[in-house]
Amino acid sequence: MLRTVQNENQEGQFVEFRRKVRSAEVLSTSMEQLLQALQFTGKVSVVVQNGRVLKSGYEEGYFRQQATI
Repeated sequence: MLRTVQNENQEGQFVEFRRKVRSAEVLSTSMEQLLQALQFTGKVSVVVQNGRVLKSGYEEGYFRQQATI
């Protein structure tokens, strides 16, 4: 039961992460907190021109931590 709740929470966090990348909110403090919570190990890129974010994206590098038994 607890594992299911944790998985749902992580899935929700990842959805929020993807939304922030799509809307170019990758430079916010909340984004950093999401990356830490997700234990994201990929690459987030941002293209800025004249002070505006033109494009943002990420390369998959998201790994769930395996439960040790």
